[in-house]
Amino acid sequence: MASFLLKSVLVVVAIFSISSIAQASDPDILSDFVVPVGSAIDGNLFTFNGTRGIFGSVIEKFKVTKASKAEFPALDGQSVSLAVLQFPGGGVNPPHTHPRAAEVLFVIQGSLEVGFVDTANKLYTQTLQVGDLFVFPKGLVHYQYNSDWNKSATAVSGFGSANAGTVSLPTTLFSTGIDDQILAKSFKSDIATIQKIKTGLSP
Repeated sequence: MASFLLKSVLVVVAIFSISSIAQASDPDILSDFVVPVGSAIDGNLFTFNGTRGIFGSVIEKFKVTKASKAEFPALDGQSVSLAVLQFPGGGVNPPHTHPRAAEVLFVIQGSLEVGFVDTANKLYTQTLQVGDLFVFPKGLVHYQYNSDWNKSATAVSGFGSANAGTVSLPTTLFSTGIDDQILAKSFKSDIATIQKIKTGLSP
């Protein structure tokens, strides 16, 4: 009887531990906030001005201005971050994923075509106007595109992590040194085509 009870408790503990790992997110902190080494504790610690002056500027190419833990250390332990996405006419944020957080996108200027692909390879798309919000589930491949070649577009994205991470598919696949033959076989193409794609992605 005691052996059965002990086994039952161990199984429950194991299931709880696996569930906790599978649902991992930013670690909880044991204080109100985390103070970076050498920082003064005043209003400046909690202020980010890296987005100051970007609104209303001329948008010549796609640009992301991030306010994540790297740029805004006060976010450490807070499980939130933000990015401002600016699109020229015809600009695109290529297919990418955020492995550590979902993203909610809020359009504040222009319009955007957005979409994501679920794990059953189903594509969900929408055309967003000013004031619309769209959620990209955590870890799924998604994109944003400004199809209006005559107007720029701006959106603000919020993330449920201080460091959501970004994995850009074009860059990850073609600019990290994966062998051309592997890519050619994977895309049922040839090495010349793969090299042409790599050349097109060069800065």
